[in-house]
Amino acid sequence: MPFCLRIANAADIPALEKLIEASVRGLQAAAYTPAQIDAALRTVFTVDSQLTEDGTYFVAEQAGEMLGCWGWSQRKTLCGGDHHAVRENARMDPLQDAAKIRAIVVHPLWARLGIGSLLLKAAEDAAIAAGFTRLEMGATLTGVPVYLRRGYRAVEEMTVPLEAGVTMQVVRMVKTC
Repeated sequence: MPFCLRIANAADIPALEKLIEASVRGLQAAAYTPAQIDAALRTVFTVDSQLTEDGTYFVAEQAGEMLGCWGWSQRKTLCGGDHHAVRENARMDPLQDAAKIRAIVVHPLWARLGIGSLLLKAAEDAAIAAGFTRLEMGATLTGVPVYLRRGYRAVEEMTVPLEAGVTMQVVRMVKTC
């Protein structure tokens, strides 16, 4: 299926937020409660504008429709968007640190067609081109099996605070290139 990949920009943020919400509500409901999803959409499942500023956030489009988005980061923040309280925006050293794979999102209508795998590969390739030899992510519970098949290994289960005592589980995963 032909689609184009391009760097996201600040003007894309409203459409990206809609894409993220559709993906989370459509694809994460089996792993997280409605309260977790609602809280996550206000905190961690939001656009991280630092990625658009860094030029490391991308969009997959077909005929102007956003099918998915993804990003990678050379900053210390593992997961979460602009509204998440836990952020570390210091740049990392590719010789010492692992690049962060961030925000692999696919619209539910385009799920399970290989787009997510292509987006992941593009993010990995971009991080490797920037000199990183290790990759790390905070994977949702539904994403863990996908990432295991792509060479990542689970190293830690994490409880991410959202809001008002609501938390969600993610799995920190790593891969050596």
